[in-house]
Amino acid sequence: MAETYDLIVRGGEVVSHAGRGRADIGVRDGRFAAIGDLRAVSAAEVVDARGLTVLPGVIDSQVHFREPGLEWKEDLETGSRCAVLGGVTAVFEMPNTEPPTTDPEALADKLARARGRMHCDHAFWVGGTHENAAYLGELERLPGCCGIKVFMGASTGSLLVPDDEGVGQVLRHINRRAAFHSEDEFRLAERRPMARTGDWTSHPEVRDAESAIRSTHRLVALATALGKRIHVLHVTTADEIEFLARHKDVATVEVTPQHLTLAGPEAYERLHGFAQMNPPIRDAAHREGLWRGIASGVADVLGSDHAPHTREEKARPYPASPSGMPGVQTLVPIMLTHVAEGRLTLERFVDLTSHGPQRIFGLADKGRIAKGYHADLTIVDLAAQRTLRHDDMATRSGWTPFDGMDVKGWPIATIVRGATVMREDEIVTPHAGEPVRFLETLAE
Repeated sequence: MAETYDLIVRGGEVVSHAGRGRADIGVRDGRFAAIGDLRAVSAAEVVDARGLTVLPGVIDSQVHFREPGLEWKEDLETGSRCAVLGGVTAVFEMPNTEPPTTDPEALADKLARARGRMHCDHAFWVGGTHENAAYLGELERLPGCCGIKVFMGASTGSLLVPDDEGVGQVLRHINRRAAFHSEDEFRLAERRPMARTGDWTSHPEVRDAESAIRSTHRLVALATALGKRIHVLHVTTADEIEFLARHKDVATVEVTPQHLTLAGPEAYERLHGFAQMNPPIRDAAHREGLWRGIASGVADVLGSDHAPHTREEKARPYPASPSGMPGVQTLVPIMLTHVAEGRLTLERFVDLTSHGPQRIFGLADKGRIAKGYHADLTIVDLAAQRTLRHDDMATRSGWTPFDGMDVKGWPIATIVRGATVMREDEIVTPHAGEPVRFLETLAE
C-alpha cells in the first residue's frame, strides 16, 4: 500500500536547523512525518510552496491580548487573529489583565477563554508578586503556564515588584526560567517630574537608559547569587547587551522589532503617542547596540511585545497617553525586511523566532522542522513587496506604528499542527489553537 500523508508542503526552500534547501514536507496526525523528495507520494492536502520559503513556525513569546478586563483594546480571538495573519503559530500571553493572572483560577480562566476561540497555539505567563511568591513553584508547573513574569518597573498594583527582597523571594521559589520587565522603579519615580506635557520626546528621558541598566545589574546579581535562570524582556540599551554577554550562564535576552527598527527622537516627532512604549524607543546608538547583540549571538529571541491601546487613548497628551503598541501581525514582515536589507540572515531570524524559544523555554514538541515535532510552519514569500497600513491590521485597536512602511517579505501561509490556518491573508481554519506543552512540566 502506497504511503500517504494528511498534508504535503511541496517544493519550497526549507530553512531549518539542518540548513536550507529545496524539500517536500510530509505531515501525519499533526506532526512532521517526512522531509525530502515526496513527489511520488500522495496526501489529502497539498500546499504548493514552489518559489516560497518554508520556515519553522514563528513563536512570539511576549504578547498582551488584554483579556479579561480590557477587551476594548484587544481580546484572545482578535490578538490570535493578528498572530496567524502575521505568520505566527504560537504566542505566550502576559499576566497584566484585569484581574491579573496570579493564581490558578485566573490561569484556568484564560485557558477556558482561549479554548475554541484562539487561532494559534498559546501559553500564559503567571505574574509573580509579593503576595504569591511562596506559591510560584506550584503555579509555574500548571498546564498552560509558560513561566513566571515579574514587573520590576512599569506596572502598578500587586504586579509591581520593585525591590530586591521581593525579586529575591520570587527567584527563591521558582525552578523554571522567569521573565522580567527590567526597569528600576525607584529611578523612574524620581524622574517622572521630567515629563513634558504633550512632548513625547521626553519619554526616553523620563525612562532613561540608566533606569534599565541599573535594574538589569540588580537582577543579574540576584539570579547569580541564587543560581536561578532569568529572561530579560525587551532589552533596549547597548550597555545591557554588553553586560548580559558576560552573564549568559543565567540570563537569556529578548529584543523587539520596534527597538530594532525605530529610533528617537525622530519616531516621537513623527508618531507621537504611537511611538510610546516601555522601555522606550531609544536613539540610534542604542539601536545599533541591539543589532550587535543579534550579530554576536547575545540576543536569544524576538518578541513583539504586542500591547495595543485605542487611538483615542494614544491621542491623550503625554504623559497621560498609555505605553504600548501592536506588533504581532507585523513581526515577520518587519524582520524579513531587515533580512532583505542585509542586517541579519534568514537562518538567524529562524533561530530568534523558532529555535531560540524552543531552546530557552523548553518547548516539548515545537520550534523545529524535524520528524516527530508539531507540524508548525510559517511559509513566506521573500520577494513580496507590500506597504503596511492601519486599515490592514486585525488588532481591535486598528493601527500600527509602521503605517506607510514598505516591507519586503510576507507571510503566505500559517500552518499549526498540520492545519492550514491562514492562506493568502485569509483565515481558512479558525479557532485551531491549543495549549503549548513544556518539557519541565510534562509529568504534571
